[in-house]
Amino acid sequence: MSRKILTVLSEYGYWGEELLGPLVAFDEQGYETVFATPNGKRPQALPPSLDPGYVDPPLGRSVTTPEVAVAARELDKSARLDNPVSLAEWIPERPYDSEPNPLRLMEAYYRELAELEGDVEQYDALVIVGGSGPIVDLANNGRLHELVLAFVRADKPVLGLCYGVATLAFARDWDDRASIIWGKHVTGHCKEYDYKDGTGFIGVDFNMGPPPYPLEYILRDATGPDGRFHGNVGKETSVIVDYPFVTARSTPDSFLGGRKLVETLESGLRRFGW
Repeated sequence: MSRKILTVLSEYGYWGEELLGPLVAFDEQGYETVFATPNGKRPQALPPSLDPGYVDPPLGRSVTTPEVAVAARELDKSARLDNPVSLAEWIPERPYDSEPNPLRLMEAYYRELAELEGDVEQYDALVIVGGSGPIVDLANNGRLHELVLAFVRADKPVLGLCYGVATLAFARDWDDRASIIWGKHVTGHCKEYDYKDGTGFIGVDFNMGPPPYPLEYILRDATGPDGRFHGNVGKETSVIVDYPFVTARSTPDSFLGGRKLVETLESGLRRFGW
């Protein structure tokens, strides 16, 4: 049976290796990968992620090998990323309670949202690619939150990479507002890996300085007393599987994260890294 993976990317810049790593694993298995962005705009790689000479400030070294840089540039220029699915056209937006006739609007919203349950049946897994872009348009994207919840309800794995993991902390059912990773073990972009300055995005001339929030602190709070955030600082890789979630800390974990998602699908992997 051919598997199909839905991969969501930011429109404000993804990190090249964080798409390349999982995609290589999927291609090796013969999986079909469908790409999506918030508004159907073609995603673009962040320029530093394609430059093997770029030194990552927190780590004090290049995080992109020449081989990965070449492959990521070829992927970024290829037709594979053309015409992604638009989340805005696919998934309804929750109306404000202050809008006229809010009950009818909410009823219509939930009717349309219910169709997601059928839509996700065609996919075997969801991937949320990292980079600085997800800070802008994926972390607090209500449509993406509903998509994540639909995959979780369908008991299908979700892979979050780097700042893509932020979406998992914020994707919550509106009835109880509880984190879907409460009690889970996860990894993600740790405090030691955060820039002090230079967080940049595609399409806007704006240097945010440091990231607007420390993802590690959010994940520590979201997992609660029975879960745990694993930074694994000092270790070359950090990938955690606590099914249905597969989380990867940062760039060096991209290939391993993709392979572990494949293992959840092909070998029934349910726990790894803790």
